[in-house]
Amino acid sequence: MLALTHATLIAAPGSRPAEPDRTVLIRDGRVLAVGRTADTAVPDGARTVDLTGKYVIPGLIDAHTHSSGLTAFASPLYPLTGVTTVREMWGTSEIRAWRDRAERGDVLGPRWVVASTFVDGTPSLWAGDLAPAPVLEVDTEAEARDAVRRIAADGSADFIKVYSRLTRRTYLALAAEARRQGIPYAGHCPDDVPVTEASNAGQHTVEHLNPLLLSTSGHEEEIRRALAAVRIDPADPSSASRFRSYFLRLLPVESAAARSYDPVRTRRVFDHLARNGTYVTPTLGMHHTFERQDALPDRREEWKYLPAWYTSAWRQQLTELTGTRTPEETARVRELSDHRQRLVDALHTQGVPLLAGTDTGTPYMVPGFSLHAELRHLVAAGLSPAHALRAATVQAAAALGQGSVLGAIAPGRAADLVVLGADPLADIANTRRVEAVVTRGRLIDKDERERLLEAVARAAAAA
Repeated sequence: MLALTHATLIAAPGSRPAEPDRTVLIRDGRVLAVGRTADTAVPDGARTVDLTGKYVIPGLIDAHTHSSGLTAFASPLYPLTGVTTVREMWGTSEIRAWRDRAERGDVLGPRWVVASTFVDGTPSLWAGDLAPAPVLEVDTEAEARDAVRRIAADGSADFIKVYSRLTRRTYLALAAEARRQGIPYAGHCPDDVPVTEASNAGQHTVEHLNPLLLSTSGHEEEIRRALAAVRIDPADPSSASRFRSYFLRLLPVESAAARSYDPVRTRRVFDHLARNGTYVTPTLGMHHTFERQDALPDRREEWKYLPAWYTSAWRQQLTELTGTRTPEETARVRELSDHRQRLVDALHTQGVPLLAGTDTGTPYMVPGFSLHAELRHLVAAGLSPAHALRAATVQAAAALGQGSVLGAIAPGRAADLVVLGADPLADIANTRRVEAVVTRGRLIDKDERERLLEAVARAAAAA
């Protein structure tokens, strides 16, 4: 039995205010009771931790990660930074193995919700040279349906990951078969599909803001014709080259969409998404990385938790993926970056449920730490700290189908909690002031957390 006493509890961010002087009783990985400290009896023999002056929030959920190749570092970093659950957006055997080890308690790690491999059109943006798992390329409706049946029969994926280059007909065939098989699908809204149509078809979450740029333009038909002209060379063996070519041709299309932004159309589109309960994961930090390279740091303290060979390659990787820019192009991407924040504010205002996701795996994203940066991006876009936290707790848990288990602190819920040294509702940057974590009912106090983080740093230095 574990008793956390005299804490200020933020039990369900965005739903109710902070509750001072609360006690949380934890047993067998679950919250047993929550109440006023004066009214809550602590059983004899319980380990009691006095949290006077501390704030307790639900364990954070990163709704968009790519951890393959980094898993030995990412697995402990997630819970040690307060991220007790992640949604892995590219399922691989490596990720599934770490998920199983964490569930058994063999390693420290988050709860993992794991996608299938990508299901994309042909040719995909991913040529296979950098892919952590083979991409399922589909060119016909029959191939799309077969891909769904294969993923469902395998049983190792929690949902199907859809990608950008699916055609409208293959996408709709995939959606129909996913409904028949009873397996959700999420991911990119394909270039060929308006976001409202994807929402109607049942896409559970839409990742990134790219499709929303198109659907909120007053010149959408013209913009879509320009996007349809973008082609991928199937003979190009390099994923980086394919992505760079796509990115550079996408930039003027998205800039034109942003400059023809239509507020009336935007309200209509976002009301549609809100009515359907379609979740959007803005991944503002990822967009910021690709569009504001002039503002990227040369070094941050948390980089020590990843191998130097990995972090030192980030700048060159971005150049390979996005190419070099003229001053005009630099100004254009800055405008785009500002416009994405405007879209997030509008999404929130219109009641579209937002998820906090980082696209960890992107250069400059450190597992766990990048979610705290994403929360700051959401607040900068117009969300209150409470609603930014909600995107990483209550709403994320609901989107993952775990709304009755994760995302809030209440009797019967999983005992995933984060102890903070200052109030995150006053300043969202205070989510970084992690003093202790409870993951699967296990308390990692301040001293143990520092020892475990130091072990990760040593492993990274030796890698």
